Amino acid sequence: MESNQTGLCVRQFSAIGSREHLSCEHKRVYALHGGFQDDIRSTASGILRERPRHREIEMANVFGGYTAEGGQQLVDPNVLAMLPDVADVLEVAYHQESAWAKAFRLKVRQSDGSEEIYFMKVSTDHHGKMALMGEFESTSTIHSIIPEFCPKPIGWGTFENDSDSHFYICKFYDFIEGVPEPNSFCEKLARLHSSHSSPEGKFGFHCTTYNGNLPQDNTWFESWEAFFANGLRHVLKVREERAGQNPELDALLPMLFDKVIPRLLRPLESGGREIQPSLVHGDLWYGNTGIIDGDTEEGIVYDPASFWAHNESRPASTNEYTTDELGNWRPERNKFTRRYFQAYHSHIPKAEPEEDYEDRNALYSLRFNLHAAALFPNQEMFIRMAIEEIRRLGEAYPEGYTDEVLN
Repeated sequence: MESNQTGLCVRQFSAIGSREHLSCEHKRVYALHGGFQDDIRSTASGILRERPRHREIEMANVFGGYTAEGGQQLVDPNVLAMLPDVADVLEVAYHQESAWAKAFRLKVRQSDGSEEIYFMKVSTDHHGKMALMGEFESTSTIHSIIPEFCPKPIGWGTFENDSDSHFYICKFYDFIEGVPEPNSFCEKLARLHSSHSSPEGKFGFHCTTYNGNLPQDNTWFESWEAFFANGLRHVLKVREERAGQNPELDALLPMLFDKVIPRLLRPLESGGREIQPSLVHGDLWYGNTGIIDGDTEEGIVYDPASFWAHNESRPASTNEYTTDELGNWRPERNKFTRRYFQAYHSHIPKAEPEEDYEDRNALYSLRFNLHAAALFPNQEMFIRMAIEEIRRLGEAYPEGYTDEVLN
């Protein structure tokens, strides 16, 4: 085995961006922040996003591989330190990128002769570092509850040879095209939502998590309504910083925060009802799921932006739960059809008051549309959808929350 002070030699380094490793027929690679699956092109389609040669050199520097004397391709020591029992690095292959991260596949030989493949995501600067830490912490928490529902996280850190570049490593999967089978998928999701309560007994998370390059405010709150409103104000602030003021939106916000949110969320924590915080993925759309078994269409989740969120227990003979996770399923673009709602609620009934369910789900969906408006400030459709939904909900609940709601 060839090695030196700076890292293990890659014996078979494939050209970054080569067709063999960018994509393969009937499979899609691990998606990045924001789920840029539409940027992936299969070789079967004959449409492949080519990369200029100068970008290959740039990528070689970014992922922690660098060329030593003699032309040997090396892997950053801090990356190797995260991987268990590595005897040799066999391959480093470019996979995919989004606007804020790049992905690679690492194939290694272990000391017993077996081979293992890892997924590595790379981001730069402070927010990139915090995003990867948030993904590691989120995935680790999901994995601790239902290990078969997400890739096993390995670690995260900063490159020894580039202090402004950071990495996250987990188990690698070649995903099969499609959306997971709803019954098995929703059963595991329901277990995630109902198995554990927040270690703080509050709503929030112990670190910042990111939806794409959008940091979420996960400050701890005892009230779900307070946590939700605080997070939404934060998203609106970031959107305004990136896109500028929108007078039409601004005029609707007092109605949203003073009328709509109290009317739809306060009844969940009133009239003897108690909400138990439970872990959510936080950005659960089809682009953050993958099929790992072609016969059963069994799926897993990845790229989470987790926090402890809305679960509800009614102090009667039955428990009822609900979550804002399903708000991201509402838009058709996210490909979770009515079958997924039905499968989920076969395990977890709709929360009381059930008559508020559709509009409560619309409010949760609004949060994700505002996320999209902050992520893509130049795409007008997301802010238009948010404005129209706020206006509709405001017209539906002009009086806001009153004691009569509980009667």
